[in-house]
Amino acid sequence: MSYIGRDISNLSDRVKLDQISTSATATFNLTLNGNPFVPSSAESLTISLNAIIQSPQDSYTVSGSTVIFASSLQSSDVIDFILAERAITLTTIGSGTVTASNIVNSSITNAKLENSSITLNGSAVSLGGSATIGGGKIGQVLTTEVTAFSFSTTASSPVAITGLSRAITPSATSSKILVMGKVSFGCPSGTRGFIQLRRGTALIGNSIGSGSRVISIASENLASVDDVGNLNFHYIDSPNTNSEVTYNIYGNANGNSAFKLNRSNNDFNASQTTRGTSVITVMEVLAWV
Repeated sequence: MSYIGRDISNLSDRVKLDQISTSATATFNLTLNGNPFVPSSAESLTISLNAIIQSPQDSYTVSGSTVIFASSLQSSDVIDFILAERAITLTTIGSGTVTASNIVNSSITNAKLENSSITLNGSAVSLGGSATIGGGKIGQVLTTEVTAFSFSTTASSPVAITGLSRAITPSATSSKILVMGKVSFGCPSGTRGFIQLRRGTALIGNSIGSGSRVISIASENLASVDDVGNLNFHYIDSPNTNSEVTYNIYGNANGNSAFKLNRSNNDFNASQTTRGTSVITVMEVLAWV
């Protein structure tokens, strides 16, 4: 439906100009808030002199920012008020002229955005109604799976498990990384196997110290020495970087006994049937913005 009403392309408003003190002259300066005011014409002014509305062109004219009365006034005369009508210019914002600096911080809400209007890492992000954009959502998921007899150790301290690591590059320093994994291994009867989670070489997920073992399983808890134990874990990390980080799983058994990935203590060579699968998965959890 078309617009009904006053033509909005030619609007105006009224302002009261600054008070004028009269003197024995016919010409007076027009000001608004202390600044020179140039009326569009004598007819755009309404002047009350000694409580009498003056007739434009007959009683006064205007020149630039001055009003010129038909005859000189006296200091005893009183200009009660001068009302001025000024035009309002309607400006249409040009296409492609609004930049980020023109937008007030926090002024754009989810209600002003449509689903799929925001992309993250090349994929559309659904706003999901009132959900904060990107906050708490999973930005990327990466995983590494090890199915072979690829690692064993008799070291007394945890060592990096060959192949059981995953690198990830966070999209922002505020992102968190959810690390999850399952480690399948066997160790001799009467011993315990241990694993650690590390970011690079730094132990995480444990507040005790670099020599502590985060998770363990006892071989005597297995049905037989031919069985493989499975350890599952998860940890939410705050790396505070947007550079690549690598999460590694370390392992060993106590007493310098054997720790064997994906196989039982009785499996000694790669020709035997694989008895377990180990995996590490990392997820970037986007921060609330």
